[in-house]
Amino acid sequence: MNSSSRREFTRQFGAATVAALSLHSITAAQDDVPRRQPLKIGQIGTRHAHASKLSVYRDSPDYEVVGVVEPDSQQRQLASRQPVYRDLPWMTQEQLLNVPGLDAVLIETEVSGLLEAASAAVSAGKHIHLDKPAGESLPKFRQLLQAAEQQHLLVQMGYMYRYNPAIVMLRNFLQRGWLGEPFELHAVMSKVVPPADRARLGEYPGGVMFELGCHLIDLVVGLLGTPTTVTPFARHSSASDDSLVDNMLAVLEYPQATATVKSSALEVEGFARRHLVLCGTEGTFHIQPLDNPSAQVALSRPRDTYRKGYQEIVFPKYTRYVADAADMARIIRGEKQSDFSYQHDLAVQTAVLRASNVSLE
Repeated sequence: MNSSSRREFTRQFGAATVAALSLHSITAAQDDVPRRQPLKIGQIGTRHAHASKLSVYRDSPDYEVVGVVEPDSQQRQLASRQPVYRDLPWMTQEQLLNVPGLDAVLIETEVSGLLEAASAAVSAGKHIHLDKPAGESLPKFRQLLQAAEQQHLLVQMGYMYRYNPAIVMLRNFLQRGWLGEPFELHAVMSKVVPPADRARLGEYPGGVMFELGCHLIDLVVGLLGTPTTVTPFARHSSASDDSLVDNMLAVLEYPQATATVKSSALEVEGFARRHLVLCGTEGTFHIQPLDNPSAQVALSRPRDTYRKGYQEIVFPKYTRYVADAADMARIIRGEKQSDFSYQHDLAVQTAVLRASNVSLE
C-alpha cells in the first residue's frame, strides 16, 4: 500500500475513534447520556474458545441477553454448568432468530460451523459479532459480507486486539505521521497448546497460524493495508504424533515494507512474549505483552507531550471485548460507522488463509 493509501486507511482511526475506543472514554460517555433501552442480543454456539465473552454482554447496560443456542445436548449440559450461561434460556436457532426485537447475535460455534450460523443470522436481518477466524471458505465468507452489506448489517469480527489501547495509540501515532513511513513490522503470538486442544486444532489444515496468528494478521492489515504477497512457512516441530502444524511463520510484503508474523503452539510462557513492533522512518512502536499492554516508543524528535528517543508508556488494565461490545452498541444505534469495513475483513481473511497455507477456493 502506498503512503497516500495508508494515510487514507489510518485516517478512519482518528481522534474520535481513539477517544471512543478508550475504555475510560466509553464509560464516561455512557455516564453522560440518559439510560436507553438495552439492545436484545443472543448467542449461537458455546464451543468456540472465546464463547465465554458472553459475560461481557451480560454485564453491560447496553444489552439484554435473551437466550443461547446449543444444539448438541451433551455440550449444552456441560455449558449450563458454567456461570456465564446461568439462568439464561436455551433455545433452538429458529426460536432465537424469531425473538421479537432481537438486534444482534454472537456467533460462537466451533470454527467449522461459524459461517453457517452467521449466514442464518444475517438472513434473518440481524447484526452479528462473528468470532475468528472467519471459517475455512473464502467464497462463503465473501457471500456473507455481501449479504450483510446489502442489508446494512454489522459484521463485527472477534479479533481481540482491535480495541487494545496500545494498538489504538499506535494507529493514532501513524495517523498523525509521528512514526513516518513504516518499513518493518514484526509480531509474535504463541503459547503451549495442551494435547487435547492440539487434537482439536489439528482438524484444521491452517494450523496454529489459522487459530492464533489470525489475530496478528488482522492487526497487520489494519496498520499497513492489504499485502501484495503473503508467503507461508509451515512446520510441525513437536514430538507429538499428531497433525497440528504447530510452528508457523508468514511474510507479508508491501511496496515499501515487510511484515513477519510468527505463531507456535510450543512456546513456554508464550503469553509474556506476545508482541508487535512497528518501525517507521521517524520512530518505533514496540508493544509487549499484547494482552496486558505496555509500549516502548522511540521518536526521532519530540511529538506533543512525548520526547525524543525511547520512553515507556503504561496503559490501564485491558479487559478483552468490553470496548468491542460498547462500540457495537454505538454502531447498531446509528451513532457511528464501523471502523472496520467489509473490505477490510475480506482482506484479513484472505491474508489469514494465505498465511496458513490454505486454499482460497
